[in-house]
Amino acid sequence: MTEKNIINGRLLEIQRMSTEDGPGIRTTIFLKGCTLHCSWCHNPESISPKPQLQWLKSNCIGCQLCVAACPNNSLSYIDNQIIIDRNICEACGICVEECPTGALEMMGQEITVEEVVQEVLKDKAYFEKSGGGITVSGGEPTLQAGFVAEFMKRMKENDIHTALDTCGLAPAAAYEKILPYTDLLLYDIKEIDSNKHKEFTGSSNEKILNNLLTLSEWMKIHGSPKALWIRTPIIPDATGTEENIAGIGQFIAKNNLHPDRWELCAFNNLCNDKYQRLGQKWTFEKYGLLSADEMEQLTEIAKNSGVNRENILWTGSVKTKEKIILTKDNEPKPVDYCRITGLPDEES
Repeated sequence: MTEKNIINGRLLEIQRMSTEDGPGIRTTIFLKGCTLHCSWCHNPESISPKPQLQWLKSNCIGCQLCVAACPNNSLSYIDNQIIIDRNICEACGICVEECPTGALEMMGQEITVEEVVQEVLKDKAYFEKSGGGITVSGGEPTLQAGFVAEFMKRMKENDIHTALDTCGLAPAAAYEKILPYTDLLLYDIKEIDSNKHKEFTGSSNEKILNNLLTLSEWMKIHGSPKALWIRTPIIPDATGTEENIAGIGQFIAKNNLHPDRWELCAFNNLCNDKYQRLGQKWTFEKYGLLSADEMEQLTEIAKNSGVNRENILWTGSVKTKEKIILTKDNEPKPVDYCRITGLPDEES
């Protein structure tokens, strides 16, 4: 590959040993930048395409070397906290280099296809033994279609299973670049009502639904991707309603989409720290985990919507029951605890 043909991408992180983004053990490549702005987003650091500075309070020793080093005076130290003025911070990374404890971290880095390929190939043995592979996610990976297509092409040349995780809001040309090298398409349908979809995500859903129909036909004609998984995040006071799940199911059934899997993904409330690190407020901060009964109820509605029952399941962490523990004063105290469930027995 000559220098002029090198394609750069904006990488957020590489997550190894994942079992949530496709079959088997997977390495998930998270890219930066998204076409939606979901109010419940569990990866807020992935929304902006630009590099972002985050502060990890637990690592900070209050030395203030970062404050002194910042060329734009965008950092200050107030009440034992690093305050970042994001209106003037240029994410230059100088403060990150000066920080002795890793309390400041830059989210988003330029990387070449070759660099990602070499990193992922280290995990090939795990893929071969588990039937896994790589998943390109985001953000929205189609925003970097050229980078993703070239990377996934290299994966196929190395006999590695590939999956594309997309929110569906992308131009057809972007999918046409990537899909020839894609084995599995992970496609989100979040909310069937277009007005509610716009309220929750910043965009209506017409293009997303139309894209899914187009991509379904593409799969029939071209034979790739070989499999389709539809995923719906179950968010309290948002997407997690009987009306929404029934409506999505009816859309799937009416259009003969026949997904290999329709997955209801339980709300996760563990991302609040991510918002705090970015100096943001999370709309869903007050919400706890859903119960297994709530997920089972919505799953049953999905199974009665006309979609193949055998291909519908729910996944994620849920609140299951109360467990009694003893406090330091030996007083009984009920606490909630969680489990990962909803998968068929062979996948649990």
